[in-house]
Amino acid sequence: MERSMKLRTRLFLSISALITVALLGLLVGLLSVTQMTRSQSELIQRGFSAVQLGQKLRQHLGEELLLLIAQKPDAQGLSHAREAFHGALNEGLQSNLGEQYVQGLAEAKRLYEVMEQAAEQGVPEGQTPYNLGTYEPFIKSFQALRSHLLEEQDRVVARVSGSEKLAGERSQLIVALLVFIGLSILTIGVLTANGIARRFGAPIDLLARAADRVGQGRYDVVLPVSPVVELAVLSRRFGLMTEALRQYHSSNLYQLLNSEGRLKAVLDSIDDGLVILDAQGRVEHANPVALRQLSWNDTVLEQPIGPLLPDHAVDEALRQVLAGEVLHEQPADLRIEGNGEVRLLAWALTPVQLREGGSVGAVMVLRDVTEQRTFERVRNEFVLRASHELRTPITGMHMAFSLLRERLSVPEGGREQDLIRTVDEEMRRLVRLIDDLLDFSRYQNGLKTLQRSPCDLAALLEQTRERFADEAAEREIALVCAIQAPLPQLNLDVAQVQRLLDNLVSNALRHSDAGGQVELQVRREGERVVVSVQDQGEGIAFGQQARIFEPFVQVSRRKGGVGLGLALSREIAELHGGRLEVCARPGEGACFSFSLPA
Repeated sequence: MERSMKLRTRLFLSISALITVALLGLLVGLLSVTQMTRSQSELIQRGFSAVQLGQKLRQHLGEELLLLIAQKPDAQGLSHAREAFHGALNEGLQSNLGEQYVQGLAEAKRLYEVMEQAAEQGVPEGQTPYNLGTYEPFIKSFQALRSHLLEEQDRVVARVSGSEKLAGERSQLIVALLVFIGLSILTIGVLTANGIARRFGAPIDLLARAADRVGQGRYDVVLPVSPVVELAVLSRRFGLMTEALRQYHSSNLYQLLNSEGRLKAVLDSIDDGLVILDAQGRVEHANPVALRQLSWNDTVLEQPIGPLLPDHAVDEALRQVLAGEVLHEQPADLRIEGNGEVRLLAWALTPVQLREGGSVGAVMVLRDVTEQRTFERVRNEFVLRASHELRTPITGMHMAFSLLRERLSVPEGGREQDLIRTVDEEMRRLVRLIDDLLDFSRYQNGLKTLQRSPCDLAALLEQTRERFADEAAEREIALVCAIQAPLPQLNLDVAQVQRLLDNLVSNALRHSDAGGQVELQVRREGERVVVSVQDQGEGIAFGQQARIFEPFVQVSRRKGGVGLGLALSREIAELHGGRLEVCARPGEGACFSFSLPA
């Protein structure tokens, strides 16, 4: 059986072979270039030396010729010229300028000796001037020597030119060799890469296809068999993973289906309508109550909710919720016409968010408030009429009683004085109650309008603190303001906002114990200004916080009003485009806050 080789070993051997071939080719090229350069340098150096030597010989020969044909011969100069010529000649004979060049110098020495003999023969002893310029044997020997020196120089130049041509041919040969080596390396590299790609790519491609099938839920995959250790291990472990996934899918599919069925049953059993939306605002699920309330059928699934509803406010609210924004205002009721009747639905949108952030959809809760709205309308009409009918006689009674009290003469500090004071306080309280009922009914029926004017909230809070300072001191409660400047100037109905603040501060003082603190705060948060009243009183139970803004609801046993203050305050806040909210814990006090658009 063939022994499996690791992928790392195969790649190492393949790359090592390519690198070895490349290094060998590079080494051969470097050695060839180095050898050629050295030979060329030596040849050029010898040629340069030979040319210099030939120039020296011709120079000395020319000097000697000038002395020999001069009218006034210089015996000493002639001797020096001959010695210089012989010195240069001997230097060339003893050099390593090449055997051919040395032979040429030996021939030049012989010709020089012939010229010397001709010079001695052409000048009798003791004769001056020499007059060798007309002596033909001397002239012939001199020309022969000079021609020989020139021929030797031409041969040196020819040898240098030939060596250059040979060097060019060698360089072309080296280039061809390097090109051959490069092409060989390229061919081997391409073949090796192709072999590696075919050997390793096919199993990896099969594994990728198997992974695609597993991702689609199909676990009947064929895994590749490879002689490469790493690929074999990967294929085996992939098979183990696939089998584990198959078993997990088989064991949990039934549970998932049961869980989905139970969840659907829970959603369908809720009394309120429930619509689940995806991140694009499409309907994913609607329980039977929602289908009945909205007169829908199953065809609405996977459709955008905007075109399915008559109110475009749902589209805007859904956009804000999916973008992570907070809905500051209670949306208006949906008016749905179907089955020959008109129904009013209160609705709310809640985002479905991941732990790491980001919204993946929203849940819309619908509640049929048709009968509730009818009851509220009848109640408001009754309260409005009853309050209006009661206000005139009660006001008249109070005025008559005031006149009667002025005319009565009762002793100070007596029982009669206490009774008169009690009747007056209760009648004033009854008048305020009727005024509150009238105002609340007007707010509910949209009959109340705002008289807006520029308002400085910081100054308004200070005025409120000063107005309740005596009552707070009497109750031994610290009343403070916390203003976070800068604050924008708002257009508000100052009287109504002052009434709202009075209600909140009065409630806070009434539900705080001696030694506590009530803090009035105002700050800017983005595009809104938030005003809050924080106390350290008894707090509010969680189950009662949803009802405290309803009219005639009281959550404390302490003496106070009839439960209209917070209801009126909420109406004032909403009429200004804000919303009154509460944050409280039992035994830890309460914080009432309302936000106004900046």
